[in-house]
Parts: sequence; C-alpha cells; structure tokens
Amino acid sequence: MQTFKINQARPDPLVVTEIAELLRSGGVIAFPTDTFYGIGADIYNETAIKRVFEIKGRMNDKPILILISNEEELGTLISSGTISEASRIVIDQFWPGPLTLVFNASDRISDKLTGGTGKIGVRLPENTFCIMLIQKLGSPITATSANISGMGSIDNPTDVLANIGNKIDAIVDGGLTTGGLESTVVDVSGSEPVILREGAISYSHIKNVRFF
Repeated sequence: MQTFKINQARPDPLVVTEIAELLRSGGVIAFPTDTFYGIGADIYNETAIKRVFEIKGRMNDKPILILISNEEELGTLISSGTISEASRIVIDQFWPGPLTLVFNASDRISDKLTGGTGKIGVRLPENTFCIMLIQKLGSPITATSANISGMGSIDNPTDVLANIGNKIDAIVDGGLTTGGLESTVVDVSGSEPVILREGAISYSHIKNVRFF
C-alpha cells in the first residue's frame, strides 16, 4: 500500500497527478475531503466500484455518493441532463460545501452506485485537493466514508489505516479533516426538495431557502 502526503489547501500537482493515475488504473484510495476521509474510486470503473463495496462490507442496495469538481459535470450524471429550478436554488445557496444532492441518475451511472434506486447522490466539495484530483482524473470519484459500514466516520489517517489500511491501494494523508457532522442530504429528484439527512448544514438553515 502506498502513502501520499499532501497539503489539502496547497497540494503538489505532481503528487495529485500520481494519485489520479492510480485511480485511472482501477486503484482504490482513502483520501481527505472537506468533512471526513472517504474511499475514492473512478465512478466509471466497475471493478473498482465493486471493491469499494467489499472494502466497506456494504450492502449492494446502499447507494454510494460521488464528488464532482464543478457544476457542469452534472450534465452527464443526471437523467434530464439539465438542472431543475429546485436544484439550482439549493446549489446556488450551498455549493461548494457539505451538501449532497440526490438526482435521478443518467444511464451512464452504474447501478452499483445507485444501489438499484435509479438515483445518485452528488456533492461539490469545498476542498482544493479533491477538486484538483477530480480534474486530473477527468472523472468524478466515489466518496463514501472510509470505514466499515455501520461504524463512525473518520477524520484522521491513523484511524483510517487501522480500519481499512489492509484493503486499499493507497492512503492520501492530508492530516485532520474538519470532521464534525457529515454532509446534509437533500433529494432534488422531484418537484420539491426533500431533506433526507440533516448534517453539517442544519434543517433550519435549509428551510429558510425561499424554495422550501
């Protein structure tokens, strides 16, 4: 297993490129996000996605969220290809940041990632390293929490290694993450947004958005 040391705010582009090449070849990594450490794989590599489920011991009917580097990437990920009014209002208020939006998935998205639901959770993180990595790879990446299913999220590389270090190809050691609460999850696949999980962005904050 490899270890990559990075500064989350000012990552070395050469190191980011090396990590992207590992993902491109089907590798699976643990990496820091703007909330906790996640398990990363290329979303278009079916073998890598299968490994993510195996690493976590995750049930196949449980969806896995993905990270993007800009809003334009949504066009190929969601079924309509366009962002609805409901989605646009929430995006303008809370992205980038700890908010996962659930859309109807396009045909390009693996059924493994949607858990057979036909929906995909997407987040635009407020993290320089994550953005650079996705851009270098040229593809969104998975970001399910770097732990065994049912256990708490992890904010440091030491605990990640203790939990799943023998199952991943590399860990990106960026030190501590912000931690706190996980991302808030809002389903915007219908005519009106539905809050599925309250997290780092509170219910009261979200409900003040004029659409609700």
